[in-house]
Amino acid sequence: MNADAFGIITVVSGLLMTGAILLQSRGASLGAGFGSSGELFTTRRGVDKNLFEVTIVLAVVFVGSLLAGLLLT
Repeated sequence: MNADAFGIITVVSGLLMTGAILLQSRGASLGAGFGSSGELFTTRRGVDKNLFEVTIVLAVVFVGSLLAGLLLT
């Protein structure tokens, strides 16, 4: 693979990761941005857990493609 392919992978994974982060609903209140969400932290289940795991995978792909692109140039 050349450096251009890693650039495309970086951009696509970055956009998908941004979307996945925005879709997560935990702490969606206005006070959550200032640290006063008032929610109890529970375990993730169902779609929320899958979305969380996909976000982690996308972050790993994003960082990996960045590093691979830097090493190839």
